[in-house]
Amino acid sequence: MRDQRPRRGEQLLAQAKEQGVELVGPNGLLNQLTKNVLETALDAEMAEHLGYDKHDPASRGSGNSRNGSRSKTVFTEIGPVEIEVPRDTNSDFDPVIVKKRQRRSTGAAGQPASTRSSCH
Repeated sequence: MRDQRPRRGEQLLAQAKEQGVELVGPNGLLNQLTKNVLETALDAEMAEHLGYDKHDPASRGSGNSRNGSRSKTVFTEIGPVEIEVPRDTNSDFDPVIVKKRQRRSTGAAGQPASTRSSCH
């Protein structure tokens, strides 16, 4: 069976080309993918921090809940990426994928080098 990753990459490139989306640049495909991956990881970290998923009825009366998000620019290997970082009402959410006050990020899909597993 053929690995699906190259096929998905080909599909994304074809779709971007059809829509006139550049590969790199502020509105480029790589920027959009990096933004999506980082925000998805941050949302998952918030769910783990709070102990429930977004819109889960278990959040009622929990004492801490989501409280919107704030914009942040992270400088990655592909250029600056504007992301939305979720907030909680107790202000004790401490993300790992993009740490508080972190502006520079190097590594795969903008992931900070400190969170990547090392290759041997």
